[in-house]
Amino acid sequence: MTETKNRRRAATATATALLAAGLALALAPAAHADSPSAPAPVPAAELAQARGAVQDPAVLDKVGHFFARKGVPPTRQLTIGAAEEARAAGEAAPRLVGDTVPVYVLDPGFVAGTPGAPVATSEFTASKVVAADGQSASVWTVRQGGGWKVVNIASGGDESDYAAKAAGSGGGTAFREPQVNAWYVLRDGRVLPLDDEARRSVGAGGVTLAAYQQLVHQRYGDKLPGSAYDRAGKGGGYEADAAPELAAAPRSGTAPQPGEGPQLAVAPRPAGGGSALPAVTAAAALGATALVGAGAVLRRRGVRRG
Repeated sequence: MTETKNRRRAATATATALLAAGLALALAPAAHADSPSAPAPVPAAELAQARGAVQDPAVLDKVGHFFARKGVPPTRQLTIGAAEEARAAGEAAPRLVGDTVPVYVLDPGFVAGTPGAPVATSEFTASKVVAADGQSASVWTVRQGGGWKVVNIASGGDESDYAAKAAGSGGGTAFREPQVNAWYVLRDGRVLPLDDEARRSVGAGGVTLAAYQQLVHQRYGDKLPGSAYDRAGKGGGYEADAAPELAAAPRSGTAPQPGEGPQLAVAPRPAGGGSALPAVTAAAALGATALVGAGAVLRRRGVRRG
């Protein structure tokens, strides 16, 4: 009798274990689908098209003038004349260096905690261009009307440089949290810092993706599109160690008009580095802007404390 009871107990335990394993397997795909995900890659063919837009002679001429003007917008006068500027633009001889890269920016759905939302989404591509005198600039392109169009030139090459840094340090996807000017790399389920701002944000060793989601939800969860904060028109930047209030930033650049060819919103980065998002048509508005208020311009540096 005792042996029979032991067999029954063993059979019951085995059945329970099998049932639990079966439930775990059945639930695992759903749990995985609802957890934060990595950014979707941009096809190589799309990046090639974006790079082709930058190689347009008219665009490179604009970049030459950008270098000749040292990033001063065309709405402001220089001490040199038009002929001297044109000569300097030609002498700049802008050339593309490195790869054209997708630029991933913190995703509003991830901030909100939307199931399955990626940590960041590709909002535009960047191509690094260098002048004969060593100046560098990042030319931004967005997909519009079935093709890629140039929308902005920004001094420096952070976008390409941080993508290369991520690739050279073990791989993963580089992305930016523009509100605190932090660049990270998502690698093996962890968010790791790529610059000083990111190290101040998540520490030198980084955090898990889930912990990072909690962090940005705490920072921006009440500042998403449609929030009272957004409707009040407050937006522009975020100081991580200050009161949770974003600093307003003026819009830079000029909007391309529908039906026109490649348009450049020449927006130099503020002193000390940093950049302004391009002013583009509503259809091509960057999601990074919407994250902290429609129409806001996010800058890498120069964010005042609240």
